Amino acid sequence: MLEINKSEYRENVEAFAVAVVTILFIIIFIVQSFLVKGSSMEPTLLDGERLLVNKFIYRIRPPKTGDIIVLKYPKNPTLKYFKRVIAGPNQSVYIRDGKVFVDGEEISEPYIKESMNTDYDFTTIPERTIFVMGDNRNYSKDSRDPDVGFVPYENIVGKAMVIFWPLPKMKILLNPKYPRLEQNY
Repeated sequence: MLEINKSEYRENVEAFAVAVVTILFIIIFIVQSFLVKGSSMEPTLLDGERLLVNKFIYRIRPPKTGDIIVLKYPKNPTLKYFKRVIAGPNQSVYIRDGKVFVDGEEISEPYIKESMNTDYDFTTIPERTIFVMGDNRNYSKDSRDPDVGFVPYENIVGKAMVIFWPLPKMKILLNPKYPRLEQNY
């Protein structure tokens, strides 16, 4: 029969405890897995996909236009939404004839599913908030909806970085380039 002395047993327990604490630290402060539910981010994110979300990046810098973020739904913070950042503090946004304008410039959006059915009046984004929209614009509850509105920085969970499941759809989520809007908020 195999005997384990107390020092080996203690060493194994300590190693396990360190592993658990390290994993909890990573999940709480750095990276977390999220499941996509619904169709509001199609075609970029599909229902049932799993993503890794960087929860640390916005402690270093604010969100940028084009970032796909996870946010806490204002009416029920236990619900998490995936949305794309369209504009940040002190920027203006409006939508006409299915086109989005930020600071008076139309932004190129090759990632959207279809053109929007509705317009959105000119507005300026308040300090420490962002304006977000889903890529499936006609079926997305986002900043155009008063229930969501401008998203306060405090409601941002993190930046979606990688689709890791299902394996055949694994990919890094890259931001589109907006040359005239390249700024941090």
